[in-house]
Amino acid sequence: METDVALPSWAGDYLAWLATQRRAAALTLENYQRDLRRLAELAGERAPQTLEATDIRRFVARMHGQGLSGRSIARTLSAWRGLYRWLIRNRGVSANPVESIRPPKSPAMLPKVLSQDQTKALLDAGKKGNESALESRDRAMFELLYSSGLRLGELAGLDLDSGSCNGWIDFAEGMVTVHGKRNRMRTVPVGELALAALRVWLEVRALLPAAGNERALFITRTGQRMSAGAIRGRLRRWVQLSGLGVHVHPHMFRHSFASHLLQSSGDLRAVQELLGHASIRSTQVYTHLDFQHLAQVYDSAHPRARK
Repeated sequence: METDVALPSWAGDYLAWLATQRRAAALTLENYQRDLRRLAELAGERAPQTLEATDIRRFVARMHGQGLSGRSIARTLSAWRGLYRWLIRNRGVSANPVESIRPPKSPAMLPKVLSQDQTKALLDAGKKGNESALESRDRAMFELLYSSGLRLGELAGLDLDSGSCNGWIDFAEGMVTVHGKRNRMRTVPVGELALAALRVWLEVRALLPAAGNERALFITRTGQRMSAGAIRGRLRRWVQLSGLGVHVHPHMFRHSFASHLLQSSGDLRAVQELLGHASIRSTQVYTHLDFQHLAQVYDSAHPRARK
């Protein structure tokens, strides 16, 4: 359900507050903007302070009828709920009509991950011959996504300089520091292959005439910071280059990072810290993936498992 409804002033003010006061990532702001446009379209001419819980329930039913999943509706309601909390604090709105509204249930879906062999095939793609500048950049980006389990927005936000408010890499220590959701800062190790790819990219980047004074670690051919959409596009090209034959999106590197670590270590708390999850429940989904992996190993290897 996409909409081209113009963004109302109250929505623009809230997004500006998220960007400046909450330091929300660009991808988060993009999602919130879409959710607020959806609210404006459903509300029509009505101002947000006139909406009641019955209106929100009707909006939920309409979104569900138009094919939005329970997960998508849950995210939309979360954005609306945050908006009303801001309106109560800053615009004198008296009540939050979204507070008690719950989305329709969706069947539990496990995150899709790459196998270790698929990951290796993808990251090793294009190693024959000399790489172009953009291919060196792409290899560094994808190696880092998998090596450290970064979110797409965290990767795009990395800067060259140590101590950046967005995030940076300490090559001496082999660590990357990022600001994740709700501006929580975490520091994660970077593997040797990712560090090597990053060093190659930095050498290439220094020679790019368009680099100029741009602080971003990953830049386009015109010297601008790589956007989330640009990174997705380069990954699609990289997947084609690998001949992997499966759909891969950037967040699959994070899922694969967590799943492969858990398979090897079994340390759920450590994986939680590396992912930056506030709750262990967010990390526990990977135990189900690990069990699936073990079950597949059993089915293929145990002499009495097969008919």
